[in-house]
Amino acid sequence: MKQTILVVDDEADVIRMITLILEDADYAVISTNRGEDAIRYLASQTVDLVVTDIIMPDMEGIEFIRSVQASHPALPIVAISGGGRSHNADFLRFARGLGAQATLSKPFRREELLAAVGKILAPAGGVPA
Repeated sequence: MKQTILVVDDEADVIRMITLILEDADYAVISTNRGEDAIRYLASQTVDLVVTDIIMPDMEGIEFIRSVQASHPALPIVAISGGGRSHNADFLRFARGLGAQATLSKPFRREELLAAVGKILAPAGGVPA
C-alpha cells in the first residue's frame, strides 16, 4: 500500500511540483492550499507525512504545525519556506523547534525532497520507501 503525504502550500505551482515528484516516487498525494482545509482533512483521514509551507495566508504554517502537533503528535512534518519578506532560515529553524522532522528552503531540488521524505518514512532499519 502506498504511503500518503498531505501537501499544504498556497502556491498552486509548488503543489503541482511537489505532487509530481512524490507521485513519481510512488507516494499517494493529497493537497490543499489552505491550512484550515488540511486540519479538517486530518480530522477524518490518516496520512503518513505532512509537507507544509510556512508563509501562507489565513493560517500560517507555524500555526498549522502547532495544530497538527497538538492533534497528531506522532505525525511527521516537513516544513518548507521561501522566506517571504524575512529570512526563511529563521522560519525553518522555528518550525524544527516546534517538531518538524525536516526543513527545506525553496527552491529545493527533487533529490532534497525525496531524501527528506524517504528518511522520515523509511521503516526502522530499512531502506527509504
